[in-house]
Amino acid sequence: MNFLRGVMGGQSAGPQHTEAETIQKLCDRVASSTLLDDRRNAVRALKSLSKKYRLEVGIQAMEHLIHVLQTDRSDSEIIAYALDTLYNIISNDEEEEVEENSTRQSEDLGSQFTEIFIKQPENVTLLLSLLEEFDFHVRWPGVRLLTSLLKQLGPPVQQIILVSPMGVSKLMDLLADSREIIRNDGVLLLQALTRSNGAIQKIVAFENAFERLLDIITEEGNSDGGIVVEDCLILLQNLLKNNNSNQNFFKEGSYIQRMKAWFEVGDENPGWSAQKVTNLHLMLQLVRVLVSPTNPPGATSSCQKAMFQCGLLQQLCTILMATGIPADILTETINTVSEVIRGCQVNQDYFASVNAPSNPPRPAIVVLLMSMVNERQPFVLRCAVLYCFQCFLYKNEKGQGEIVATLLPSTIDATGNSVSAGQLLCGGLFSTDSLSNWCAAVALAHALQGNATQKEQLLRVQLATSIGNPPVSLLQQCTNILSQGDKIDRRGSKIQTRVGLLMLLCTWLSNCPIAVTHFLHNSANVPFLTGQIAENLGEEEQLVQGLCALLLGISIYFNDNSLENYTKEKLKQLIEKRIGKENYIEKLGFISKHELYSRASQKPQPNFPSPEYMIFDHEFTKLVKELEGVITKAIYKSSEEDKKEEEVKKTLEQHDNIVTHYKNMIREQDLQLEELKQQVSTLKCQNEQLQTAVTQQASQIQQHKDQYNLLKVQLGKDNHHQGSHSDGAQVNGIQPEEISRLREEIEELRSHQVLLQSQLAEKDTVIENLRSSQVSGMSEQALATCSPRDAEQVAELKQAKSVPVEGESELVTAAKTTDVEGRLSALLQETKELKNEIKALSEERTAIQKQLDSSNSTIAILQTEKDKLYLEVTDSKKEQDDLLVLLADQDQKILSLKSKLKDLGHPVEEEDESGDQEDDDDELDDGDRDQDI
Repeated sequence: MNFLRGVMGGQSAGPQHTEAETIQKLCDRVASSTLLDDRRNAVRALKSLSKKYRLEVGIQAMEHLIHVLQTDRSDSEIIAYALDTLYNIISNDEEEEVEENSTRQSEDLGSQFTEIFIKQPENVTLLLSLLEEFDFHVRWPGVRLLTSLLKQLGPPVQQIILVSPMGVSKLMDLLADSREIIRNDGVLLLQALTRSNGAIQKIVAFENAFERLLDIITEEGNSDGGIVVEDCLILLQNLLKNNNSNQNFFKEGSYIQRMKAWFEVGDENPGWSAQKVTNLHLMLQLVRVLVSPTNPPGATSSCQKAMFQCGLLQQLCTILMATGIPADILTETINTVSEVIRGCQVNQDYFASVNAPSNPPRPAIVVLLMSMVNERQPFVLRCAVLYCFQCFLYKNEKGQGEIVATLLPSTIDATGNSVSAGQLLCGGLFSTDSLSNWCAAVALAHALQGNATQKEQLLRVQLATSIGNPPVSLLQQCTNILSQGDKIDRRGSKIQTRVGLLMLLCTWLSNCPIAVTHFLHNSANVPFLTGQIAENLGEEEQLVQGLCALLLGISIYFNDNSLENYTKEKLKQLIEKRIGKENYIEKLGFISKHELYSRASQKPQPNFPSPEYMIFDHEFTKLVKELEGVITKAIYKSSEEDKKEEEVKKTLEQHDNIVTHYKNMIREQDLQLEELKQQVSTLKCQNEQLQTAVTQQASQIQQHKDQYNLLKVQLGKDNHHQGSHSDGAQVNGIQPEEISRLREEIEELRSHQVLLQSQLAEKDTVIENLRSSQVSGMSEQALATCSPRDAEQVAELKQAKSVPVEGESELVTAAKTTDVEGRLSALLQETKELKNEIKALSEERTAIQKQLDSSNSTIAILQTEKDKLYLEVTDSKKEQDDLLVLLADQDQKILSLKSKLKDLGHPVEEEDESGDQEDDDDELDDGDRDQDI
């Protein structure tokens, strides 16, 4: 700001030129200064002046500011100042709108500067490239500037962005910005960008806009959120309204299901803020965009079904029946439910089942009709209820029959404890409130729309007018009230009641000759109509005259000539005498020429600014358009032409009867065909089940085969083990040869042990004898008992000891004795070793005996297992035989089912059974091999 003060200092003289000269100097500084700081300060000064001196800064500085955006992109601060300055120049938001003229001048100024800016499309492209910068001080001013450009001159800026490479995608990235202010302003930018441009709407939708916007709405708290939710809902409306492609994409993306959470509001609501009311209102409008009657019927129907399946319709009906809901939200909810159920049988049936939370419970339709015929209710609410009732009956013959049935004598509640829809409609039809008369008449007309059966049923309705007087028909009562005209004091419009009754009568009599006959049977009706048409009345009454002319024309066109006094020809003669054909046609034209007729013909919803404008019904305008031409032709036809037409009609009726006969035949055949189709479908299901069973059984058979093969292998091994005693198989790791050898060794050891024991006994005897012979000498008897070898040794010892050699001394004898004792000790030692050896052999024999016993037990166990396996194999063979029998039965059933399908004309593929045959052969071979085993 010091720089600004320096520039503006000393220029107080000539105040008219001071601002312009200052701005000029600043622009020169921006254009010519080589220092970035100087240029930055100059642009900052221009920004501070741009709000107050918008025109001067815009004229002199815009070109320089655009040049700064092009050349100084490396400095985010100067870019931010330049963008803010351009925003102040172009935008009208900051202007003080004191007077209307100044406001208009401000708007013109913004448009002119916008036009200058976008004259070079590169400027918009440059701005789009700046939005890629993540710097807050660049991105946010860029978003605001582009939004202002779109507000000023939307279509040309949209076209530049559309042809810019990735232009829309760059703007979609703003929704993903983590800084809320940029994200929220990005939503506002996309609002301006998508307004009335289908191509951009499609691109934005396919850039995942629905997902991002719904996420933002959820994060902000749905209907409890702030203005950000409102902005997102407005953007969603821009994307979906009148855009069939986006609507289909929205439905296919399952985004309708996410809308259910928006309407989760109960009776116990803490409060309804103005923002919440606004948000919920926009949410309801968004639902209506998806099911609008102006959408293609297929798209609307699919959205209606999706809303029922996900529970959205149920949630809306909950709001409809809740307490504490603001009036405008309740009205919009009724309108929304109306369009969600319009023409959708499933939704209409559900709505018919909804009950209000009262004691006793009442149908929602009855509660709504009570509001419609209650003159104390707001006008817009009564219009919404009428629209809801019309949508409930639209293409709903079942609902029409239920409403008319509540008027018939057999269904009226004699106790009077509960009020029905028919009673409410009759009460409204004959009340003293003209608006209630009109609404009830139109509602009843919709119960008859396109339904000849209900038109005939309604002729049975009888009304008790007063005590003591006989009841009169509903048709008669309507004509009585119509003939009374303004004699009854009513609140509201003078002609509204008569217009409503005439629309009801026209709808009732059209395409229903029986109703025409009942109407003409009352001799006062035709004179009343001709009198009304013939009079020259004021402008207000011209509409009533036109409707009377239409009713009389319907009585002629749909007349079956069953009443002699009121045949077609006599009625036309009556018109010619009392009214004149030209005058009649002119009066008939009053309807379509009325200013409110074209307004009512545009949309089905009865949307009127005030009760005085509630004159025509949308469906009635279509009836007028259909009948006006044919009635005009019927009036001008001669009697001969009528006769010819009658003959043609009779011929057509005959043809129609023939066609009807064939239609009935076709219908019966269709029913039979449908039954056959159901049978085929049932047989298909059974076939599929049988195929599944066969597949399962085949897999089970395969499993059994595998188990069988495995058992065969195991059985072969077991047999191999069983024959191992003779064929060389192992038992606990010991070969049979080893077992035989061990047994032989055991026998040898046993014999050797016996031999050793006998030798030991002999040696013990010798030792005892030697011990005894040491004192007294060895006796001959002891020698006889010794073994030959021991005997020899003992003899030698005895000879050496007891028979001394001559010449030897006693010393020598003692030495010999010592030697004998030593040899005796050696014999004792050898005997001891023999005992130890015998003991070891005995232990070895015991161990071998144990091993042999273990082998025998193992052999016994294996024999038991073999027996078990043999039993299992036998059982498996039996099961396999049973499965083969069952499979044969299944094959027989499948063949019979295939033959039935062939008889019914259903193509059946022939399966290659060679593989199955080979499998069967394999199984038979396996069975034969098993038998051999």
